[in-house]
Amino acid sequence: MTTQQELVRFLEDRFACAQACTDCSRACVLRVSRSGPDATDHEALVRRKALLCAEVCDATCRMLAEQNLQEEPLQAKWCLLVCLECAQVLDAQPGAEADAQACRDCARACTEFLATLN
Repeated sequence: MTTQQELVRFLEDRFACAQACTDCSRACVLRVSRSGPDATDHEALVRRKALLCAEVCDATCRMLAEQNLQEEPLQAKWCLLVCLECAQVLDAQPGAEADAQACRDCARACTEFLATLN
């Protein structure tokens, strides 16, 4: 049985994770929109990773809103990994520091949410 405090923490962490996913998705979509058709190989990699990250974050946010308790751990882990991978790629992109930080913030929020599930 969970206590009132555990339930409140769970709901707060769920909301924080969903909000971080939204912020990360927005940052990644904006990063993709700034890449041009004459992109270098690295810029094309950044575009692919940012697009995947945006899609995974969006899917995670929707799942958290639907409160699908059975799928949440797997989705949050996937989101965590994709965000960290995207942040690493963005680190090598000039001017992408804020976007990389949004990815790391999302990964941290997913980690905290996963801790409340255990």
